[in-house]
Amino acid sequence: MTNEERVYKDYFGEVRIPAGKKWGKTTQRSYENFLINDELMPRETVYSLALVKKAMAQANAEVGELDQDKADLIGKVVDEIVEGDHDEQFPLKVWQTGSGTQTNMNVNEVIAFVANEKAGEEVIHPNDHVNMGQSTNCTFPTAMQVAASVTIDRKLMPALEKTKETLKNLSGKYKDTIKNGRTHLQDATPVTFGQEVYGWYGLVDEAQKQIEATLSFMYNLPLGGTAVGTGLNCHPDVPEIAIGLLAEWTGLDFTESDNKFHGLTTKDQFAFTSGALTSLAGNLMKIGNDVRWLASGPRSGLGEIEIPANEPGSSIMPGKVNPTQVEALTMVAVQVMGNDTAIKVASSQGNFELNVFMPVISLNMQQSINLLADSIVSFNERCLEGIEANEEQMDKLVEDSLMLVTALSPHIGYDKATAIANKAHEEGTTLREAALDLGYVTEEEYNEYVRPEKMV
Repeated sequence: MTNEERVYKDYFGEVRIPAGKKWGKTTQRSYENFLINDELMPRETVYSLALVKKAMAQANAEVGELDQDKADLIGKVVDEIVEGDHDEQFPLKVWQTGSGTQTNMNVNEVIAFVANEKAGEEVIHPNDHVNMGQSTNCTFPTAMQVAASVTIDRKLMPALEKTKETLKNLSGKYKDTIKNGRTHLQDATPVTFGQEVYGWYGLVDEAQKQIEATLSFMYNLPLGGTAVGTGLNCHPDVPEIAIGLLAEWTGLDFTESDNKFHGLTTKDQFAFTSGALTSLAGNLMKIGNDVRWLASGPRSGLGEIEIPANEPGSSIMPGKVNPTQVEALTMVAVQVMGNDTAIKVASSQGNFELNVFMPVISLNMQQSINLLADSIVSFNERCLEGIEANEEQMDKLVEDSLMLVTALSPHIGYDKATAIANKAHEEGTTLREAALDLGYVTEEEYNEYVRPEKMV
């Protein structure tokens, strides 16, 4: 059926669909009318939209609105779509109508065309059957929410769990390795490297919990609201059945929104979840910066840890090792922060009954989730898992630290302790030498009071 060019004529004029294409006239017009850059609608959104079609077809069949054979045929085609068998049939750009109508019709048309190929006759209509009881205005936001939820659950959460495992192991390995703490990028009292890494663990764990806390809002689907939230042309029992199927198929706790006017006019759940993703990005930026500071050198920087040498760091300086995994991770963090701004501005643009910035929200949300997941896996496998503490350097810097004087304050007072630290710094001596020169403590007292292992 697709070996020849197809020509359609309607109110808008003539449209020609090239040979080999399984889409219809709405898709072709969008393909021709929106030649804007190269960002395609995210595959996850397309697949989720197809899954919504399967759920709605089965629900419509269950209530007697659609023949069961037609519903099953639609379901078979959707199964092929979500397996990636028809990816080339979804060519539309993000930069189209703000409702996503053209992508909704792209999915409707491809499902109908492939279904009719299988049947050997025209039995499925893209609007009357595939889009039965639906409007883009409720199916597209539903698909966006399903796509974001599934990608977070199946891709981001496992990446975070694996990273937490690495950090927990690293923290345990170095639980007794004492190093300088630092505040304001200045020497502070000692910590163990294990404690420092446990702080990193908390950054990942808390961000994960924050993301999880937002998902109940993402799970609340406006399916069945149709054009403006009233549910016109949709059987009243269908949304609950279809959403139940989506929950069963994905293993996620999707529920039917009890206020579909809200569900259509705003995308505040995306702003909320994106905010949590941005919190994760900020925490990853912090961890990455700590790693690159600690690995700086190796001889003219802190040099307290060694990171894996994955590739040459310079085209001119032999033997140079750069924190490239950190740089990739922190660039991702910057992109996610930028995406969050776009999502929040777009979410604010609901006018009356509909938000018409949905494709750009979906693009940025999916990119943020995928970038975070991929970069976390890469950073964990190619950097974190290979970190080794330079314990000799850590010991040296602890011994040289002026902030060990803090242990003397309870015994000799803040002012005398300050005098010791200033003298040692100005004269380039050790704290021990300065303390004994000033006569504020005896050598025995110094040895008793200044014990780094007791300060952590």
